[in-house]
Amino acid sequence: QVQVVESGGGLVQAGGSLRLSCAASGNIFSINVMGWYRQAPGKKRELVAVITSDSNRNYADSVKGRFTISGDNAKNTVYLQMNSLKPEDTAVYYCNTRGTYYRGGYYGDFDSWGQGTQVTVSS
Repeated sequence: QVQVVESGGGLVQAGGSLRLSCAASGNIFSINVMGWYRQAPGKKRELVAVITSDSNRNYADSVKGRFTISGDNAKNTVYLQMNSLKPEDTAVYYCNTRGTYYRGGYYGDFDSWGQGTQVTVSS
């Protein structure tokens, strides 16, 4: 019922910047949190950054001071500005959103993921 689409990945040299975007759409009544996770080859998926509907932010220690998450509640969109990128930031980045949907007179919880976008940082 809720679709999530990411964009903005690509190839960048170490020290460069990228901006990821994520838009959620569908039968959304409200969103509680949107965030970014990443998964490198052979590793588990890990949290990168999340932002709540009242703009509380949490970051992984490995990205603090380099990445900034921001959101546009009116557009159900979240962004991840990534600066000073390092080769170890190379991964598939996934957007996640959780909240409440409304459909056919019923409310329910959703927890939706995007397909992922590749970020590759060359040394």
